[in-house]
Amino acid sequence: METDFYHLEKICERLSRDFYKDRPDKIYHYLSQFGMYKPNRQTYETFKALKEKKYWEKTEKIFRKYKKAWNGPDIDIYIFPIAARNTLFSRVNVNKSGVAFEGQLFLFITPSIDDKELEALFVHEYHHTCRLQKKNIKLEDATLLDSIILEGLAEHAVYECCGEKYTAEWCRYYSEKEIIHFWNTFLKSKLHTKKMSKEHDEILYGRGGYPKMTGYAAGFVIVSMYKEKNKFSLRDSFNLPSESFISSLSGEKRTGKSS
Repeated sequence: METDFYHLEKICERLSRDFYKDRPDKIYHYLSQFGMYKPNRQTYETFKALKEKKYWEKTEKIFRKYKKAWNGPDIDIYIFPIAARNTLFSRVNVNKSGVAFEGQLFLFITPSIDDKELEALFVHEYHHTCRLQKKNIKLEDATLLDSIILEGLAEHAVYECCGEKYTAEWCRYYSEKEIIHFWNTFLKSKLHTKKMSKEHDEILYGRGGYPKMTGYAAGFVIVSMYKEKNKFSLRDSFNLPSESFISSLSGEKRTGKSS
């Protein structure tokens, strides 16, 4: 960013290897949905403030902490200023966002977040990376159930590592009773919806007529319900099959391969 802040195509071109050699404009379009900045005076000032407050160094320290604690993978971590608005999470938390993959994660932030908020964001995204790697979940094979449980487990990791204060707002959007209603009404029949489909994202983020952040909120509540009856560690959470979390929710025992 020091040399190409206003030339996003050059920045995204360097990411193309890890995005299946996609075009830079396609990579930027995808990342912008999660909060990647638009080059202007405001976001450049944000970038300068992030440098001055040493957010790259802070993140490196947090990464080393959890890599050791979780025996996690060594990955590429990218930090960018967050866009002023119009992200998937703009109604949820406008000063931080992120997205994770098996071998890399992206953090979109402002210098207004404190060190604990930065840690909470990192914990959530790095938990994704650890689970995706250890479960060997491929993007094209992932289902809505995988995504729901992935998000729920990641936010429970935030709860354990940083405290309830730092969990996302969507954790408290709906009661257990409401989530069970969603489950019986539409979630249960959509669990095998593939991640690459439009409906997957509509349910997960709460678009197209679905309640906002449905999949995220359901994941947190479903994992909470599971934890009431089953003890498991953070390291266990990287390997537990997605199906195991919903066996008691449906009132029936499930067998066979995990989703």
